[in-house]
Amino acid sequence: MDSKTREQRSRNMAAIKSSSTLPEVYIRKILFSDGYRYRINQKNLPGKPDIVLAKYKTVIFIHGCFWHRHNCHLAVMPKSNLDYWFKKLEANVARDKRNYQALLSLGWKIILVWECAIKGKCRLAEAQLKSKILASIRCDYEQITEINSTASHQAPPSPSS
Repeated sequence: MDSKTREQRSRNMAAIKSSSTLPEVYIRKILFSDGYRYRINQKNLPGKPDIVLAKYKTVIFIHGCFWHRHNCHLAVMPKSNLDYWFKKLEANVARDKRNYQALLSLGWKIILVWECAIKGKCRLAEAQLKSKILASIRCDYEQITEINSTASHQAPPSPSS
């Protein structure tokens, strides 16, 4: 059972932003302070990436662990309306996969920064987070890099390398 009334829950959900969230602004400040220039939320790319570094043919998604079903302490499934949430969140994951495939086919490199790497009890230190992001931007052979609170999972090199 939900601890909030239907109206309170509706107000809470309506207040959740989809762009320029605190984690996104935090990552943008890290990039900008290191001299990187970027575009945000480019509508002409699949998935409307949070940050686009065209010079490096790299896109960055800052994913909320709950909304994109990361396997961490921040992705707690709600206790009410389970059918709705399961379908909604599974659809998000399926859409993400389609967008990643479309971006890869267009030659883009993808960096996924999970919310747990930025906030929460297991977050990375700013220097460590910055180091992982910048290394991923400069890397020539990885197609998808995930940065989270526990480890950075990096896709194997493509066969052409």
